[in-house]
Amino acid sequence: MNIDLSDKRVIVTGASRGIGKAIATAFAAEGARVAICARNLQAVTATGQELEASASAVIARSVDVTDTTSVNAFVAEVTEAWGGVDVLVNNAGQGKGGNLDTLTAEAIIEHANVLQMGHFRFVQAVVPFMRKQRWGRIIEINALAGVIPTPEGIPSVINRASCVALSKSLGMSLPKDNILVNSLNMGWIDTGQWDRHFREMGLGVTREEFDEMVMKVVPLGRYGRPEDVAGMALFLASDYASFISGASIDIAGGMGGQIAYFPTLKRDFAESIRQRRENSSLTE
Repeated sequence: MNIDLSDKRVIVTGASRGIGKAIATAFAAEGARVAICARNLQAVTATGQELEASASAVIARSVDVTDTTSVNAFVAEVTEAWGGVDVLVNNAGQGKGGNLDTLTAEAIIEHANVLQMGHFRFVQAVVPFMRKQRWGRIIEINALAGVIPTPEGIPSVINRASCVALSKSLGMSLPKDNILVNSLNMGWIDTGQWDRHFREMGLGVTREEFDEMVMKVVPLGRYGRPEDVAGMALFLASDYASFISGASIDIAGGMGGQIAYFPTLKRDFAESIRQRRENSSLTE
């Protein structure tokens, strides 16, 4: 299979690191023109410089996805430079934890402004150009928790679910203009955040023990790689996916309903480590 994306005009949001960077790198390697944005100017500039080695052209800018003016200005710059845009990968946004006892409504709204509205702003900005050329691909990077709710992490659950619903709705309304929209729902993709989760466990637990606990809910038995996501993004942007729209595709190593058990699994694991520490101190 030869996926030819030469000179395709691609926007990837949240592309300074992790999944976004991997996707931008993959498009660049296929000869696409790649425009990337992120909040951190230094980080996104450095990534842009890396992409210049393979991409046909690169634009790298600091963009606040919660600011409609900033989003529109970035899209306007890209379309003016390249005459339009072919592919949008809506990746910007992070998970947020919390439950009924720890959250405020304002915290959920703030998270929604990044995820739901951030994705909406970019779609609204690029679609007029895609309609004009009667060709476009929009790929929404979402999370498995938006498809299968978990008992923790309410902001991620409800805001990701809204993003998945947005993708499905657009995936039905935009194909008449030959604009296809699909959602990729992440499972445990290792972009460095699992190092942070491990450090949060504190002393007395090995990385091997931690990984074994995490992998109990992943049938494939490993973390996903950002490159696992990038490959599917390339496919959906290609002509091989010309009859796919409104799809919700889980990239989770077979994990489905198991995700709902993870908060309990993590608490039980933390409690076992705590007891092990107490027993160890008593025998010293």
